[in-house]
Amino acid sequence: MKQRTIRRECSLRGRALHTGEEVLLTLKPGQEDAGVIFRRVDLYGKPEIIPRVDNVTDLVRSTTISDGHANIHTVEHVLSALRGCGVDNAVIELDASEPPIMDGSARPFVNLIKDAEIVEQDAERAVFTLDEPISVTDGNRSIVALPHDGFRITCTSADDRGVHVQHLSIDVDPESYENELAPARTFTIYEDIEELIKMGKIRGGSLDSAIVIRDNKVISKEPLRFDDEFVRHKILDIVGDLALLGPSLKAHLVAVRPGHALNSKLTLRLLECLEATRDGKKTSAKPKTTKALIQPQETSLDVRRVLDVLPHRYPFVLIDRVLEMEGEDRLVAVKNVTINEPFFPGHFPGRPLMPGVLQIEAMAQAAGILMLRRTSAEGKVAFFMSCDKVKFRRAVEPGDQLEIRVSLEKVRGDRIASAKGECRVADKVVSSAELMFTLVDAHEET
Repeated sequence: MKQRTIRRECSLRGRALHTGEEVLLTLKPGQEDAGVIFRRVDLYGKPEIIPRVDNVTDLVRSTTISDGHANIHTVEHVLSALRGCGVDNAVIELDASEPPIMDGSARPFVNLIKDAEIVEQDAERAVFTLDEPISVTDGNRSIVALPHDGFRITCTSADDRGVHVQHLSIDVDPESYENELAPARTFTIYEDIEELIKMGKIRGGSLDSAIVIRDNKVISKEPLRFDDEFVRHKILDIVGDLALLGPSLKAHLVAVRPGHALNSKLTLRLLECLEATRDGKKTSAKPKTTKALIQPQETSLDVRRVLDVLPHRYPFVLIDRVLEMEGEDRLVAVKNVTINEPFFPGHFPGRPLMPGVLQIEAMAQAAGILMLRRTSAEGKVAFFMSCDKVKFRRAVEPGDQLEIRVSLEKVRGDRIASAKGECRVADKVVSSAELMFTLVDAHEET
C-alpha cells in the first residue's frame, strides 16, 4: 500500500484543553518517509518535534511529547485522526503548546483532513506486522497484542467504581474510524475535576469539549453520540497513542481499562520488537519471565497477586480472589459473577447462565495456583489436560458468588497433577469435577 499525505494546507482554531490557550493549528502536506512532524511556530527557530514514544514526557490525562525546550501536550486526538484516516506524512504547525480540543473528539480533525484532501504518494507504506503475542499490565489494567492480518481493537472500559462498563470490538480502517470512532468525545469523572485543576490541568475544559460523569448520571451539552461513547473514545486514544510507534501496525489489541500510560507502555514494547526486527536479531517479543512464587507466608491472594501467578487475562481470568490456602494441597477462591460477563449476552438471551465449561475452567485455574504454590513458578504455566466425573447440579446466574474449592490428589514429579474441585453458591454445590493438568515452561513449544 502506498503512503499518503494531504494535497493542501488547512487550518482550524480553538481553545486547548489543559493549557486553556487559544491556538491555531495548520495541517500541511508532508514529504515521503518523513512521517508526522509537529512544528512550534511560536518559538524561536520554529523547533520540530517528532511524535515518537521515546519522546513522551508526560502521560497524566493526555500524552505530551518533548524535544529540548519544546513540547506539545495532548497530541493523541490529532495523531489518532491522521492514523485513522490513513495519512502517513504531514506537518502540524501550532502557535501554542497544545492542539485545540474542539468538541473533545477527533471528528474536527478528520473533517480538516478531508478538507485538505488525502492524496497518494509513490513510496510504499511502512507496516510492522506483529508475529507473536506481547502484553503489558498495570494492576487491573492490561493490553494484549496478538498477531492479526489487519488492525483490530477489542476494548473494555470501566471506571474505578465499576460503573459505565462498556465493551467494543472493531476493525479499524478509514471508514470505520471516521464513522464509528472519530465522533466519540473525551470524558471525565466529576470527582476527579478538582484534583486535575490543582495539577494545572483542564484550564480550557468545559461541557463544550468533554462529557462529565457524576455518580450514575452523564452530564453533556448534547446527547451521547453512541450508547457506548466512552469505550469508543478509549479506542480512539489507543489509535493515537500507537501512532507514536511510527509505522502502521498489524495486530489485534485486547485492552481492559486502558489509559495513556498503559498505551505508551505497550507502544514501547512494540518499538523494542520493531527495532529488534530491523536489526535482524532473533529476539522474542515475550517479556522476560520473573518469579511469581507464592510465598509460604501467603495464605490468601488478592486479584493483583492472582494476575502475578496466572498467565490468563481478560476475558478468561476466572479467579477474583484466593480466600485461603491450606498448606500446599487445598485452596478456596471466589469468582464474582456479574451481569457484565462477556458470555451472558449469548448464553442465553433473556436467561443469562454461566456456562458449565467456565466453571470447570475456574476450578482448573484454582488448581493451577495450588500447583504453582508447591513448585518454582519461574517461567511456568499450568496447562489443563483433562477432566472426569463432571457434574452440574444448579444454575449459576448473575449476582452469584462462585466459591471454588480444590484439593490436589496426586502429584508426579512436580510436573503432572490431578485434583478434585467443586464450585458452590450460597454453600450449595453447583458443579464438581476431577481434573488433570501439567506444568510446562511458559515458552515451551506445545
